[in-house]
Amino acid sequence: MIKFDKNNKVFTLDTVKTTYAIGLMDEGVLVHLYWGKKLKNPINAEWKKDFIWRSHSPFDYGDYSTNVLPLEFSAYGGGDSRLPSFSALYDDGSRVSKYRFKGYEIVNGKPEISGLPSTYAEKGDRVQTLIINLFDELKNVDIYLNYSVFEDLDAITRNVKIVNGGNTFKLHTVLSATTDFFGTDDMDIIHLDGAWARERYVTRQRIVKGNQNIKSQIGVSSSYHNPFIAVCDKNTTENSGDAYGFNLVYSGNFTAGAELNPYGTLRAYIGINPNEFEWVLESGKSFETPEAILVYSPEGLSGMSRIFHRLIRTRLARGKWRDKERYALINNWEATYFDFNEDKIVEIAKKAKEIGVDTMVLDDGWFGRRTGETRGLGDWVEMPERLPNGLKGLADRVNALGMRFGLWFEPEMVNPDSELFETHPDWIIHTKGRTPSKIRDQYTLDLSRDEVCEYIVNAVGSVLEKANIEYVKWDMNRQMSEVGSAGLPSENQGEVMHRYMLGLYRVLDTLTKKFPNVLFEACASGGARYDGGILHYMPQVWASDDTDAVERILIQYGTSFVYPYSSMGAHVSACPNHQNKRTTPFEMRCQVAIAGQFGFELDLNKCSGEELEIAKKAVEDYRRLGEIFHKGDLYRLRSPFETQMAVNEFISEDKKKVLVCIYPHSMTTAGHDEYIKLAGLEENANYELNGKIYGGDYLMNKGIYFINDSLYKTRILELNKC
Repeated sequence: MIKFDKNNKVFTLDTVKTTYAIGLMDEGVLVHLYWGKKLKNPINAEWKKDFIWRSHSPFDYGDYSTNVLPLEFSAYGGGDSRLPSFSALYDDGSRVSKYRFKGYEIVNGKPEISGLPSTYAEKGDRVQTLIINLFDELKNVDIYLNYSVFEDLDAITRNVKIVNGGNTFKLHTVLSATTDFFGTDDMDIIHLDGAWARERYVTRQRIVKGNQNIKSQIGVSSSYHNPFIAVCDKNTTENSGDAYGFNLVYSGNFTAGAELNPYGTLRAYIGINPNEFEWVLESGKSFETPEAILVYSPEGLSGMSRIFHRLIRTRLARGKWRDKERYALINNWEATYFDFNEDKIVEIAKKAKEIGVDTMVLDDGWFGRRTGETRGLGDWVEMPERLPNGLKGLADRVNALGMRFGLWFEPEMVNPDSELFETHPDWIIHTKGRTPSKIRDQYTLDLSRDEVCEYIVNAVGSVLEKANIEYVKWDMNRQMSEVGSAGLPSENQGEVMHRYMLGLYRVLDTLTKKFPNVLFEACASGGARYDGGILHYMPQVWASDDTDAVERILIQYGTSFVYPYSSMGAHVSACPNHQNKRTTPFEMRCQVAIAGQFGFELDLNKCSGEELEIAKKAVEDYRRLGEIFHKGDLYRLRSPFETQMAVNEFISEDKKKVLVCIYPHSMTTAGHDEYIKLAGLEENANYELNGKIYGGDYLMNKGIYFINDSLYKTRILELNKC
């Protein structure tokens, strides 16, 4: 799986279907040789001739220039003018680094990354890790490049560890992965961008000379850009062509992009955003980067996504709820906002129980002084005016209906109008001498401080121990501003945002292990922190505050480029929609939401009898088909960003059942008919659809006949292998 050819000085990292190859130049420089379909024959010594570039600027590398060479790791100061993998400010004022190959180790399994979420290997997995040691002799600093190969999942993970054996210095840039493609042209970059209520829209654009970059520097991975990019050939489609994906397992500031130099060498990169980051690395100390997941597929963008889905679902998410089908729930937020009491919540639960919903979730407004958005955050004690019998009294009444009870928190925030802030005003993120901005009338608690993390663990934990709470919605509704910490000296202020993430991960690790039976769902102004870091602790994320069915078609489609449908919180809400005032059919709202983690965001007591029947059937279908949506192979057949509909195909793990979800979101011509070609079927097998038998080859080459005869008329077709 991982081999080093000493004669040809080539490392090869093989999965079932792919090969990733690294070459070692005579001067100790690592170069990227190959990443693509699995190679059957070894790479011979001739590879070096392909990489030697005669230059008037050879620096000290011999007959080639590092400004052209496809480097596996690039340190600032050695002649490479592109974005470096690593840069630092040393104690003598120098910024120049020179790292050379020192040695390597191949180990079975996958080491943990200290303090950070990451993928993992289980007993019986074919996983190996290559650890390449680079060394700067002048500065006495070791860098370890870690490559873990998930052979059966066709994925590679990367991260970097720096160990300082010399004098204290400051890290400025340390990316998790850079991969150079030599002699490339006509490549595209794909990323997922958006804003609040418009998360993870798909943007695809041609890579031109220069640096095409996405980033976050607001303290969360953000709704603006997701920590993911893909690079692909200009002719790559959803189901054919080469696709290379990069995803960062991190919930804070990141940078990712593709830089094409004038010589046709493309550098794809991902890691912590160097802006707003500085780390003082003392002598004898180490620093580890977040993990990057690298995926290659020759089966197009959907093929890339299927690899991400399997890895994230089975070897990044963890705990009791990783593999279990989850709850059908109802949340009271859009039904009541802050206008509720115990009896009103129970009445909503009763109606939900009638249609088969099994979990009632109480959202914002149950605690402290929380009569509205401007007060109470931070004080996690019941409000007796709303809950005279406490959370236990309400939970007991919900449990008596045969339902589970869930609860909303926003533990990382505090209102200035709260007992917590009045007692500990220095516990917020702020800069000395600056007035902190109130965003949503709240501040961000400083999780870089141990005492703040301890308070959150104790406050949330004490609530979870009071009642039978089986689900938690963990919200986070504010970006960071005026970043600084009263708990750190001046020279460490550049560490606040990363230390915040380390603190958050400690909090989540502690609580999810202490309460393993609780299903945690993440939320951050909707989907502003939808990333692998969060999914390690919470197996699902509220995909967006926008519950409009048309918008959700686009949001969920984009989200699926990286994240499985098993991770998407998706609910049916009332119309006109509370975010954009659009009215869509109730059945459409159900069919769009059903592929994710399904639920309702309304008061079912206000629904018509017809709507309740549709809702009841949707709950039944969710339980019957959920495992196919969540564990099956996804083929995206039509893009809602390019056509008038989205079409998703899900094939069950045993290959016996196929679901085709057709989601028209607009119409050009009434009665427009067409064939939708399927993918991933067995050519020689037959499939039954609505009592008719079709060959797999026919369905993939001709397709399913479809008439888009009604605006918003969605369909979920079920095919059974004969």
